[in-house]
Amino acid sequence: MKQVTFILAILMLLLGSCKKDYFKPPQNGKYKPDVRPERFTNSTHITNPWTPYEPGKKYIFEGKSEEGQERIIEQRLNTTKKILNITCVIVDFKAYVDGKLAEQASDWYAQDNDGTLWYFGEKVNNYNEDGTLKDHEGSWEAGVDGAQPGIIMLAKPKKGISYLEEYYLNHAEDEAEVLETGITVTTPLGTFNDCIKTKNFTRLEPDIIEYKYYAPGYGVIKEMNQTEKEEIFLKAIE
Repeated sequence: MKQVTFILAILMLLLGSCKKDYFKPPQNGKYKPDVRPERFTNSTHITNPWTPYEPGKKYIFEGKSEEGQERIIEQRLNTTKKILNITCVIVDFKAYVDGKLAEQASDWYAQDNDGTLWYFGEKVNNYNEDGTLKDHEGSWEAGVDGAQPGIIMLAKPKKGISYLEEYYLNHAEDEAEVLETGITVTTPLGTFNDCIKTKNFTRLEPDIIEYKYYAPGYGVIKEMNQTEKEEIFLKAIE
């Protein structure tokens, strides 16, 4: 009986270790997440409550930064994109500063069978103040030039867990750490319970730290960037 118990304990330890490594940040510059297609059999059906992205709905954010008055609109499109043999949904992202379009991006997401939402890259268009195209800085795609998928939100976020949100060496290396769970957050839109707070950072810009607050059924409801004195709130879902 003791031998059986010991074997079961070892198996549970191994399974727990595998699960942890599944979103582990890179060690010694190496990062190879488990994104086999068989783990994404219904990848466009997003059920993660912290990042709902319901088809057709617009998620509208507003706030202030050093650049001016910001307005961000995110909307999941009806089209998809296949990356690494995994079908990703496309979320259209538009950022306006003082009423002028500053950035437009197509973000590619896919949910695995456990409910974790993965980030497979983005195509970015940055604009000058006169409306002309400036550049595509920030663009990356998993599987291209060594880039790998990251995680936007875990299926079961727990305090203390860290994970990569994107990985394109020396170009896009955003990370997140779950700081708090089960908290109550009040914004201009209302009061939300059972929320999550994350710390968002990157070694590429070590002086910049953001904090994001997620509410179930809504996604991000508040973002704070103390370095750049930026604060943005979810204003409406249409």
